[in-house]
Amino acid sequence: MIVTALASSLALAAAAQDAPAGAPPAAQAPAQGVISYPPEFFAGSQAGNAWEMLLRLPGFTLDTGDSIRGFEGGGGNALIDGQRPTSKTDPLDELLRRIPAGQVERIDLIRGGAPGIDMQGRTVVANVVRKSGGGFRGLFAVANNHIYDGRNLHGVRLELSGGKDGRNWEGSARYGFGADDGGDFGPGFRVGPNGEVLQLSKIDSESDGLQKTLTGAYEQPLLGGKVRVNGRIFWDRWKEEEDRNVIFPAPLLVTTDGLFLRKDTELGGRFTRAFGERTQIELIGLRQTVERDIGEHSVSPPNTHDFRLQRESSETIGRGVIKHRFDDRLSVEFGGEGAYNKLDSQTRLAENGVAVDLPAANVTVEETRGEAFAKGTWRPAPEWTLESGLRYEASSISSSGDVSVEKTLYFAKPRFAATWQPNPGTQLRFRFERVVGQLNFDDFVADSSLNTGVVTAGNPDLDPEQAWVTEAAVEQRFWGDGVIVVTLRHSALTDAIDRAPIFTTSGVFDAPSNIGDGTKDELILNLTLPLERFRLKGAQLKGEATWRRSEVTDPTTGEDREISRLRPLEWEATFSQDLPAWNATWGVDVFGGWRETSYRFNEVRSLKLKTFVRPFLDLKLRPDLMLRIELPNITERGIRETRTVYAGPRGTSPVLFVDDRDLQFGRMYYVRLRKTFGG
Repeated sequence: MIVTALASSLALAAAAQDAPAGAPPAAQAPAQGVISYPPEFFAGSQAGNAWEMLLRLPGFTLDTGDSIRGFEGGGGNALIDGQRPTSKTDPLDELLRRIPAGQVERIDLIRGGAPGIDMQGRTVVANVVRKSGGGFRGLFAVANNHIYDGRNLHGVRLELSGGKDGRNWEGSARYGFGADDGGDFGPGFRVGPNGEVLQLSKIDSESDGLQKTLTGAYEQPLLGGKVRVNGRIFWDRWKEEEDRNVIFPAPLLVTTDGLFLRKDTELGGRFTRAFGERTQIELIGLRQTVERDIGEHSVSPPNTHDFRLQRESSETIGRGVIKHRFDDRLSVEFGGEGAYNKLDSQTRLAENGVAVDLPAANVTVEETRGEAFAKGTWRPAPEWTLESGLRYEASSISSSGDVSVEKTLYFAKPRFAATWQPNPGTQLRFRFERVVGQLNFDDFVADSSLNTGVVTAGNPDLDPEQAWVTEAAVEQRFWGDGVIVVTLRHSALTDAIDRAPIFTTSGVFDAPSNIGDGTKDELILNLTLPLERFRLKGAQLKGEATWRRSEVTDPTTGEDREISRLRPLEWEATFSQDLPAWNATWGVDVFGGWRETSYRFNEVRSLKLKTFVRPFLDLKLRPDLMLRIELPNITERGIRETRTVYAGPRGTSPVLFVDDRDLQFGRMYYVRLRKTFGG
């Protein structure tokens, strides 16, 4: 497979210079590995904002970043005016949606790095450059998603922005109903170790909720520089209902009801100032809070189960960076970051009204973390870009309550990247670095899923997973806007985090644990194929596929297996065609099915999501009025869950039973009307 992909890349190289006439304008600066796309390039696609423009960017797939504590290293692969957005809780794709297409001056695709640009640890980033100035702008959108069972999930969105003389403001309000489209209804089977049927059931479930978001930002000149302040508040109310009607061996109704409440707040600020033409300082402050309240009630006559989880977490970050460009070929930056994190969590589980003791049920976790870093980017020759850096992290983590643990951790994280561009259409990239994962505080405390009866213990005594990552990529451009990128990545893991048994006086529980060393290998194929040569004018096929192979030692059986919940294959593809005569764009999104397997001490759970297909049509009714129509899940795909449960620890205990749930979800019909106004 790898040989075939590389051979295809080399074959396309011969056609790289044979671009068709009439292609959308795109200015390329091959000597610096930067391709600039003006607004005219996206005009035919009816793109209304920066996010929709990035969807059509050749050779680029948006990654919104990692949800980690701290600021350094968690950003996505898109910048706004050369900077990573200050917000952590406001998703990157939502920030890009709030930048109107008319406000975009150009989008720079930066491949391999460029002096003065923080690549956020990436080898390819997109930089959305906005126009300066501009008057009042606004957007109002209404949408409705009609689901096969009769539910109508509507939403409303309002965005406003404006500015003058360097003082700019923006705000948005959004609310909308959504549904879990994984699966709603279908059969359930339970069979014994010899294939005998133990139970037959029909499952009917429903999961939906309401989300509300308010955001705002303001910037102005200050002390010879510029200050920007942003804020966000988010509410989420989600409910789940499931009825499992057992029809064999005896009629029985098992019900599970859950209510999930969440509230996020965030306040951030950034100050930047230039000292001359080559030096700049950047100061960032950020404060965010998350409140969660989860309650579940399950009845399986004559038994009842009740679960309650209440969590409050907060994070405070301070960061300072000094950037200096010696010339157009060499730049450096160095700085530091400090963060304080806290989590308070209370967990309760009762069976038939009797409390069940859970490991790490009530825990307070605190972390103080500091990091110093230095980076440099050097272009020794027009076709070469070299980047190196070192981050050094020190953190102190303590927990109190049911489990008292205190530890101090130190990690050095070096990085080296090189890019070679032998000709304008070909680029080779290499990266080697040490990656240290951030501990997930949710792993520190107990959790439960009552519809499966699985209880997960908490484990505050975790170490971060570490990996030495080696990556190589080949990019070949062809036919004007055609791109193929083949990436190979190998990760050598230490202190891999997976699942392991914990033995207590109340029984044996499954918990997140460090299970030793492991490996992870990935092959990533990214393709943008213009279809002009196939007589499909204005058409494009764009897709990405990732193959993964991993290996760790199972802490229960001692045998080698794949990493839990790591999907061996993920892929997606989009066909789109611009129809300028109709002021329209139509296409089809396809999100490939995937499988993930989780290994607990007494259970193996396999989850298979089937392929999701969504035809769409964008129609510009007027210059300021856009209609979008979608047919989500036209193939009526669902999800299949298979649980193999053992009488005790796997490897030494026989299979007790196998549960198989094959849940389906019907078609949806989505309509959105978007009105823009202002300059």
